[in-house]
Amino acid sequence: MSKSCVVDTNIIFSALIPESSFIRDNLLESNHIFYCPNFVITELFKHKHKILKHTKLNEVDFYTYFNGIIENISFVPIETISAKSRKAAFELCKDIDVCDTPFVALAIELHLSLWTGDKVLKEGLSNKGFTDFFTP
Repeated sequence: MSKSCVVDTNIIFSALIPESSFIRDNLLESNHIFYCPNFVITELFKHKHKILKHTKLNEVDFYTYFNGIIENISFVPIETISAKSRKAAFELCKDIDVCDTPFVALAIELHLSLWTGDKVLKEGLSNKGFTDFFTP
């Protein structure tokens, strides 16, 4: 059965690591439907050299993985997320990591689970009552 969820940057970054085939396989080969705020594409390109260094990928492999991954994610413009969802997400994230607000806001807006590997975020959100996390 397919399931939809919002993925955060952490998951996409992990999928680029050659040893992370489980995460990559889920993004590339599952019948799940994935969503992500659209600014992530720019962020990944902005940090491409750091990613290449950290993942030890050459540029050709980076683009191969990257293209496959982004083809399986529906990117949503942040401005389409309602103010109500953004505010609720900010209240949840403000004392955990405000940078995660767009991902939580999108999950709230679309009534979907959040797929993150960020343990601090998961614990902080769980403590505040947000417990809808995706586990492949």
